[in-house]
Amino acid sequence: MERAKTKFIFVSGGVVSSLGKGLAAASLGALLEARGLNVTLLKMDPYINIDPGTMSPLQHGEVFVTDDGAETDLDLGHYERFVQTTMSKRNNCTTGQIYDSVIQKERHGDYLGATVQVIPHITDEIKRRIELAAQGSDLCIVEVGGTVGDIESLPFLEAVRQFRWDLGRENVLYVHLTLVPFIPAAGELKTKPTQHSVKELTGLGIQPDILLCRCDRPLEKKFKAKIAHFCNVEENCVIAAQDVETIYEVPIKFHEEGFDQRVVEKLNIWTGEPNLGKWRRLVKTAQNPKVTINIAVVGKYVNLVDSYKSLHEAIAHGAIANEARVQIDYVDAEELEKGDPAKRLGNAHAIIVPGGFGERGIEGKIRAVRFARENAVPILGICLGLQVMVIEYARAVLGLKRANSQEFDEATPDAVIHMMEQQKDVADKGGTMRLGAYPCAIKKGSMAAGLYRRTRISERHRHRYEVNNKYRAALEAAGFKATGVSPDTSPDETLVEIMELPTHPWFLGCQFHPELKSRPLDAHPLFRGLIRAAVQRRANQAPARSSKVRELRTAS
Repeated sequence: MERAKTKFIFVSGGVVSSLGKGLAAASLGALLEARGLNVTLLKMDPYINIDPGTMSPLQHGEVFVTDDGAETDLDLGHYERFVQTTMSKRNNCTTGQIYDSVIQKERHGDYLGATVQVIPHITDEIKRRIELAAQGSDLCIVEVGGTVGDIESLPFLEAVRQFRWDLGRENVLYVHLTLVPFIPAAGELKTKPTQHSVKELTGLGIQPDILLCRCDRPLEKKFKAKIAHFCNVEENCVIAAQDVETIYEVPIKFHEEGFDQRVVEKLNIWTGEPNLGKWRRLVKTAQNPKVTINIAVVGKYVNLVDSYKSLHEAIAHGAIANEARVQIDYVDAEELEKGDPAKRLGNAHAIIVPGGFGERGIEGKIRAVRFARENAVPILGICLGLQVMVIEYARAVLGLKRANSQEFDEATPDAVIHMMEQQKDVADKGGTMRLGAYPCAIKKGSMAAGLYRRTRISERHRHRYEVNNKYRAALEAAGFKATGVSPDTSPDETLVEIMELPTHPWFLGCQFHPELKSRPLDAHPLFRGLIRAAVQRRANQAPARSSKVRELRTAS
């Protein structure tokens, strides 16, 4: 392997999963980018699936879709929210992809005469994928999925070990994220889990250069000294990763701990001090809201909030842009199929119906849409959410009582939502949907045009079903307007991308996933607009509530 100009930082995790390796890697990326470096990131996942596209959101969390149509790990969402680099399919690789590539090469005859083995063939393919992701960047931060000690991640860690020998110590840095738990019975933090995790990692031939210690309180100097002594790292390379109020505070806290300074010193990179002014302003705004509003998210996978990770963050971005704090109520759509929806949705200043697949909970989503439409509650429908809006409107306004989607009822007499023509002959489930960024032309004078401030946009998609154009004229005649369409070759092939109800304060559905392109420093127009409408609804309700209080006081 030739000596590369790009330098590499490998981030591994130990003790337990879900410590935040992705967030730590993304935050470091933000710091190094603020120093003027060109940064990219790579997530290596040890599962055997080719990608997470066929996994249940309740097991894996959301699937983050890139512009080029890759279905990837949700950590790529963190990467895009913290650094300017747009992620692509080369920024995520899995064990499944690695083995698939090696097996195809073996069948093609690339290894004629050789016994194909984990070392060197699998590890060489892993290293090739790392180099591919790093092309054109000053720094590549590589997150190793899983926890040190897992069988699944061993080939990745071996490839990581080899990287320093291939490129030299001055071009490769190892960062290890561990847990330093507080034990209430003892009344103190415990360093032993970190010691054992580092021991496990060094047993694999990797000596970490920097330790990130996840903790729920300040990590005192005596604990840092103890960890440094037993883990064979410099004391100033033991970095506290303390819990924070908002995740966008993490880069600031890391900088205060000297994390980015240690990195550039060890990699022999000369840079100026990072300009974190925009991050400080963002955090200050988030921590000092002027108003609090309630948003109800009516979904199918609410038992695991990570299923809606990008949505959750996009709502936060919209709130920050409006100097508001949002309290999110994740409502199980199946709950709304019984009883009065007002009991769960009555306090909501806005409602979001996100994407999903399958029939479960659909009638509950339809009832949520009806509640929002009839009670003038601002509502945003995303992907399946738009489709549910169309079904509800067709049933309630057009009088098509059995209107439905072919996804849920193939025999419906009024398939207002149907499978796209290009999808009808598709047999495989993985990676075959309409995926990635597609253009959308927005109608001038529409609410969408006002929110975007332009009439041509590009958004990311992940779907097989679409609004049936046979019903489009009837829907528009009844007031539900298609204000965004894909500019395809002919009107018959044009796909509906955005629909809105002009007679409602804020009623908009989109076939794409706007949450995937929202950024903390640049909130997506639809979320900015929805939160603004929610703030306005709260303000409009305040006088009515005050007058009721006065009436009660007068009566008493």
